[in-house]
Amino acid sequence: MLILTRRPGESIYLGDDIKITVLSVQGKQIKIGLEVPDDLPVYREEVYLRVQEQNRLALQLSDQDLFAATQLWQTEKKKK
Repeated sequence: MLILTRRPGESIYLGDDIKITVLSVQGKQIKIGLEVPDDLPVYREEVYLRVQEQNRLALQLSDQDLFAATQLWQTEKKKK
């Protein structure tokens, strides 16, 4: 992890398109401003980790899922 020290009002750039500015520091909280391209998603870490977990769970297949899918497909074939 790269560690940089910045004061309120100072910024860092990530590449040419992303600017992060320290807006204020109050106790243990730091308020930051992000200037990022409109098409770049930005998540707080806890939200990002939740999204990743939900995506991982959605991609998991179980034998029950396959069995249910084949049952639906066979039912549709019989209707025709």
